[in-house]
Amino acid sequence: MDYLYTLSGFAVGAIVGLTGVGGGSLMTPLLVLLFGVPPATAVGTDLLYAAMTKAGGTVAHGRKGHIDWAVTGRLALGSIPAAAITVYILSQLPKGSNVIGQIISHGLGFALMLTAVAILFGRKLREYAGKHDDSPLRQRHLGKITITVGAILGVLVTISSVGAGALGVAALFFLYPKLSPVRIVGSDVAHAVPLTLVAGLGHWMLGGVDWPLLGALLLGSLPGIWLGTQVSAKVPEHILRRLLAAMLVLIGTKLVFA
Repeated sequence: MDYLYTLSGFAVGAIVGLTGVGGGSLMTPLLVLLFGVPPATAVGTDLLYAAMTKAGGTVAHGRKGHIDWAVTGRLALGSIPAAAITVYILSQLPKGSNVIGQIISHGLGFALMLTAVAILFGRKLREYAGKHDDSPLRQRHLGKITITVGAILGVLVTISSVGAGALGVAALFFLYPKLSPVRIVGSDVAHAVPLTLVAGLGHWMLGGVDWPLLGALLLGSLPGIWLGTQVSAKVPEHILRRLLAAMLVLIGTKLVFA
């Protein structure tokens, strides 16, 4: 079965390289629905997978000056405590019951559908935010709003492993429309590393990480990301994003109403 995990990691990695999104959005439901991995184990393993893969991206973006550390810090100020509190709440649920699995499955489905909306309507949200960016009320409370958004992401990512990518980018584009796209992506990647690490370690303490599975996924995804990045310029991005969004809606609906 390890070679199938590696092959899946390669496929998901290639999609991430092509579109810039799809890591947790595809990897976790793939593990749950195709391979029958328990939801809690799939989420915990994917969180640490995300922390490791995005750490390299953070270094690359940081060296090029593509990270707005003030924005990243505001997000983390909300997301890290929210992730820790969410892990604590999960740890208090009855052991051996199906409660945690149900919460994670439904949370995963909800996060996938939100991600699909962010992929489809991200540009319209950016245009709307750009027209209202100079609002005095918005500017006065921007820091508090960013921290609140970080907290929401912290809960979603901890429960589902989804949201640190596409949702984070969409939120930053809406909150900071004047920030360049490359700095939006760099700031989001940098924020995702501590968030997924804290959430992933929390799941590990709850017994929700499969280390051999994590190794098999990394073995395939790293060359997949490289290959996807190389051919991304040759494939129409809007077509890929629409297909990805449609797939996320279908998967999310299945998980929510299963």
